[in-house]
Amino acid sequence: MADLRQILSQGRKRLGLLIGAGAPLSVRVNSESKVDPDGSPLIPGVDALTAQVIEALDGADRAAAEAIRDELGTQANIESILSRVRLLQTALGGTAVNGLDGRGYFNLGSRICTQIGSIVGTSLPNDRCAYNELVAWIGGAQRPHPIEIFTTNYDLLLEEAFEGAKAPYFDGFTGGHAPFFDPVTVAGDDLPARWSRLWKLHGSLGWKVDDGVVVRSGGHACSELVYPDHLKYDLTQKQPYSSLFERLKRFLLMPDTLLLATGFSFRDAHICAVLDEALAMNANAAVFAFQFQTLAQEQPARELALDRPNLSVYASDGAVISGVQGQWRPGDPPKNWNEIRASFWGKRSEEGENVFLLGDFASFCRFCALSHSIDIVRPASPAEPLEELAAQEIVPVSLV
Repeated sequence: MADLRQILSQGRKRLGLLIGAGAPLSVRVNSESKVDPDGSPLIPGVDALTAQVIEALDGADRAAAEAIRDELGTQANIESILSRVRLLQTALGGTAVNGLDGRGYFNLGSRICTQIGSIVGTSLPNDRCAYNELVAWIGGAQRPHPIEIFTTNYDLLLEEAFEGAKAPYFDGFTGGHAPFFDPVTVAGDDLPARWSRLWKLHGSLGWKVDDGVVVRSGGHACSELVYPDHLKYDLTQKQPYSSLFERLKRFLLMPDTLLLATGFSFRDAHICAVLDEALAMNANAAVFAFQFQTLAQEQPARELALDRPNLSVYASDGAVISGVQGQWRPGDPPKNWNEIRASFWGKRSEEGENVFLLGDFASFCRFCALSHSIDIVRPASPAEPLEELAAQEIVPVSLV
């Protein structure tokens, strides 16, 4: 953690972030859209999202979606349900299954995407949160290489945080009236290093196809390209997905590269295949996966880390580092280290035990934001505003 904090503060290394669906879960807000540790997640988890989408349907659409959910059993979530809908849309034609024919399933898929867009199309809280702290860390150092963010999320929270901080970023689109996807610029490194890169691997709200061209509308209304919802290996060969996945692979094949994963479950087979191949090809690349659950519960990440020693998994109760699995056993901290340790090791609740904290996206962002500090303050809670922390006791620490 000392080495990681130094890497984050210096800005010299080629750094990337892989952000998954668990990120907005750690940002909790109340009814007034203010950060509140006791509030509701900014965007619901997959199970809650699935329930909300199905409940918003009615008539034959809802009956068909519920039938598919029952058939899928424990594998049922909104993505697997939508995948089955797309397959039935292609295969059925005029034959009816669960009350809908091929055209009916086409309409059902469109309605599901619309409902997904209405739920995940939320905005950042009214006060500062983890996304603002992450962007503050990105813009807080002169960098020879841009920060590259790869995310499976199709919300617009990162875009909102960058624009709120007046921090430039490039997401693969260029133009003013109807920005179009430009794979040539995605593949190159022609932009200045101060421009962060934001790659939406599963698509995004606001993307649509206009006369055969993928364009960005600039709003939340369009949800037809929220992610490649089925037959992922086939769809990722099409634009814009082919360029974005190729960018992830090229990033990991660059020398002296570090990718930090947060909120990512490692259950996306197509992304894990890219990670596995690139890490096997480039022993100088490294991936640090910060996982929220225990090591036993993070089976996909753990299994990949046991095969690839340059992928390290940091879970709440243990880790896999250099292909070796073990449990956390904190020793006596070095001099003046207690306050730094509190930023990555402690209790998530008053009644809980001490755990590794950086698997929580808000704790991870706070750790990044504080890496620029020569002096560090005690992060009592990831949801606690930095303004309140500034009023607490400041403890000098050495970064050496």
